[in-house]
Amino acid sequence: MIFMKRFSNATIFDVAERAGVSTRTVSRVVNQKGEITEETRARVQAVIDELGYRPNILARSLVRQRSNVLGVVTWGLHYYAPSRIVMGIEQRASELGYTLFLQLISHPTAEGAENILHTLADHRVDGIIWAIPEVDDNHKWIRGIPLDNLPPIIFLNARPQTTFDSIAVNNHRGAEIATQYLLQQGCKHIGVIKGPQGWWEAEERFAGWLGTLAAAGRDTSPRFVVEADWSVETGEQAMRRLLEQAPEVDGIFASSDDIALGALTAAMQAGRHISRDLVLVGFDNIPQSAYFQPPLTTIDQPLSRTGRTAVDLLLERIEERQSKKSQTSAPASPKAIQLEPRLVIRASSGGLK
Repeated sequence: MIFMKRFSNATIFDVAERAGVSTRTVSRVVNQKGEITEETRARVQAVIDELGYRPNILARSLVRQRSNVLGVVTWGLHYYAPSRIVMGIEQRASELGYTLFLQLISHPTAEGAENILHTLADHRVDGIIWAIPEVDDNHKWIRGIPLDNLPPIIFLNARPQTTFDSIAVNNHRGAEIATQYLLQQGCKHIGVIKGPQGWWEAEERFAGWLGTLAAAGRDTSPRFVVEADWSVETGEQAMRRLLEQAPEVDGIFASSDDIALGALTAAMQAGRHISRDLVLVGFDNIPQSAYFQPPLTTIDQPLSRTGRTAVDLLLERIEERQSKKSQTSAPASPKAIQLEPRLVIRASSGGLK
């Protein structure tokens, strides 16, 4: 019986007839609006529960001129960061009564933005979250399309602009925290394993490392800098190069936890003891990082909160777009929201002895 009620086909007219009230009264109970006696409210609610009535979401959306669907453009859901962001988007959207229309691309630099936008527009999405990180000039399409002709768009993991809303983790600050911690642990020669060239997030993390060491008067020459491609394999290769270029290195900031795992492997193969004579800090706080040997000190990104914040800001823009006030006043200035990371301390940074 409970199963049948959950999927009931009861209509608002059925509820009104059984409760002996008008459909408007039922609507007031459902929406918790309008003045109505507690006795009537209780009677109508009892019938709603008995019949398993659920409001027709499609009908509601037609009345409100909304689809209650948000478009999400993303990539790489097999990677930790993109998947956590989308999880946050889905959770918040579901809480607010929205569903997602997901568009996946093969790589952040893949072409086809215009076709994707056409597809999203054809599906009448209320707004769009562009969860594609900024790499090289992959956001150049923005300059050729009047955004006012599209549903509201929120961009994730992109440098702040004056023409659109953006949300990102403060990568620069995260790298500063990591590098400052390495200094506090007594490291004298701190190297960095950068992320791939052209990625805005990677460049921000490198800049945080560079600025912190320069302010402390430490060596930032190129021999302390190597590059990897976000992967364990390239992290291992980069660590080998770094140990060859700067054998005196005693602290490492790895631009991702996967890179850090590769660095751990290379360091151990080279006979370096992590936490005793080589301190390592990563970036991401993937679940596996707590189980590395030794467990990895890392920078935690609020990835799920990034997705949730994107939904909140997008719905704010949708409301503004549809309100009469926004039609007669200047549009709101774009927001550039940065979410702050935090340091998670584990055994890989036990300090030099």
